[in-house]
Amino acid sequence: MTRIFTVILFLFSIGAGAVSAQQDAGVWVQVEARPSLREAQERAQAYSNLLPDVNGFRLNSGWYAIVIGPYLRSDAQQVLDVYRAEGQIPADSYIAFTSSLGQQFWPVGANILDRGVVAPPVENTPQPEATVSGLSAEPADETRSQALQSERLLTAQERRNLQTALQAAGFYNATIDGAFGQGTRRSMGDWQRFNGFEATGVLTTAQRKSLMDDYNAPLISVGMARYSDPQAGIDLDLPLDVIAFDRYEAPFAHFKGTTNLDAKALLISQQGDKATLRALYEVMQSLEIVPLDGPRQLRGDRFTLEGRGNGVVSYTQAALKDGQIKGFTLVWPEGDEARRARVLAALKASFTTNSAVLDAGAGANAEQRIDLVSGLQIRKPRLSRSGFFTDTSGTILTVSEATDSCTRITLNDDQEVQVAWADADLGVAVLRPRNNLAPISVAEFGTDQPRIQSEVAVSGFSYQGALGAPTLTYGQITDVRGLNGEDGVKRLAMAAQPGDAGGPVFDDAGQVVGMLLPTPSDGRTLPASVSLAATAERLNAALEQAGVSGQPGQSTAEISPNELSRRANGMTVLVHCWD
Repeated sequence: MTRIFTVILFLFSIGAGAVSAQQDAGVWVQVEARPSLREAQERAQAYSNLLPDVNGFRLNSGWYAIVIGPYLRSDAQQVLDVYRAEGQIPADSYIAFTSSLGQQFWPVGANILDRGVVAPPVENTPQPEATVSGLSAEPADETRSQALQSERLLTAQERRNLQTALQAAGFYNATIDGAFGQGTRRSMGDWQRFNGFEATGVLTTAQRKSLMDDYNAPLISVGMARYSDPQAGIDLDLPLDVIAFDRYEAPFAHFKGTTNLDAKALLISQQGDKATLRALYEVMQSLEIVPLDGPRQLRGDRFTLEGRGNGVVSYTQAALKDGQIKGFTLVWPEGDEARRARVLAALKASFTTNSAVLDAGAGANAEQRIDLVSGLQIRKPRLSRSGFFTDTSGTILTVSEATDSCTRITLNDDQEVQVAWADADLGVAVLRPRNNLAPISVAEFGTDQPRIQSEVAVSGFSYQGALGAPTLTYGQITDVRGLNGEDGVKRLAMAAQPGDAGGPVFDDAGQVVGMLLPTPSDGRTLPASVSLAATAERLNAALEQAGVSGQPGQSTAEISPNELSRRANGMTVLVHCWD
């Protein structure tokens, strides 16, 4: 009773979302697909006896899908999670989209998508019983003895497939070995009992077909079919109902999404050696379609990459053989893991190659941009600011806005760092590298209070890395206090850029007398020629909080612009904040 009450409350809480989703086409939870209309109607009726919002539609593949919904996207995910946890729907149920649904068959006579109604099934005249062979369909039930006899005709792979399907349905948790021992028999009986059959422990031909049809429903729903690319020299199974070939841009054959599932795929094909393979491995990790979080491995003549984040799950594999690199990438939306896993497994199992390889000049006339690699968007950080080294192990000072709500912080794209201490009031952060670095130069902090009207220069990545190196921006100190007279901040007459924030402020002797702060975010708008900087005293205090001692400078004469540029380039770094 408690479980039923919990589900009712849950459904009541999303009811308004379901109505709104229906008006906007919506998102669904697909629980089953059946090859025949009669079977699908029987299963739809069974679900309708237990659950609300049950509908049935014909798919493009000719199968009949039983779905629950429609809901808003976020609500559909909640329905999927709750019903799975409650055991109300199969574990391999998944999110489906309106674009994949056709004529409606359930409830009988309903037509909520205005796509027509499936005609009711025609009663067939009974036919003589068909000969049983392997997994072929049989219209009549078999006795246990007949089922055992037909089972003996199964190949070893077909027996393993049945165990795999039982495991996916949650009834089998032992080794996939094709041996039908007591564990397998028990799981078969459990499956039969759950689906309303007599629990004999031996599946009939029709039951084996039903089990495999349920197992393969995720693949059928996306139109898994054999695809051959003679230019790339690759053959494999692809979900051709949700993706389609788009274009070649070496070394990739691009497949774009054709539904609001927004799946994508790449075929990888190029001449090369181990150095080429390593370069491809590095390039792939810089792409937007390969999120930061996930395992990745380069070993010998092959690599794999998996990335999760920003709403997608991406998997790439590539291997070098006979001077050719072949592989694929699959990009799938998050929240559809059961179906993604099946599609990915099918891609891996079906992937074969031949001697053809994609022409290196393919796609040479496509759009060229510095933020594209072979037509793929390079992953960009959410925010980039400047920073500078403060000791020989690579401790960095930067602005705290470069570290706020970041899943990952890096220097110059690759060196990962973490926040050691932050002063939110001042807007300063101390970063510590995960591995010690060896800076070319480190900050030497001025010990004397700089005077008003003295010349200063800021080293920073003014355009957030677009120029590849820091630049120097010159100005003057106009006040040794902040806009409200506060200590620890000085005012500069300098036209700095947002990317300069976090950069060191130098005096004419090359000593660091401050750090450029970002433009205030409290609603004030400063003139373009006004900037603020934290004082060296406050910066040293921040370093002490992080357990670091800043290096004091020695009184020296004015240095040349070339020497100042050399010091600035050696200590200034680009800090990236990644989502």
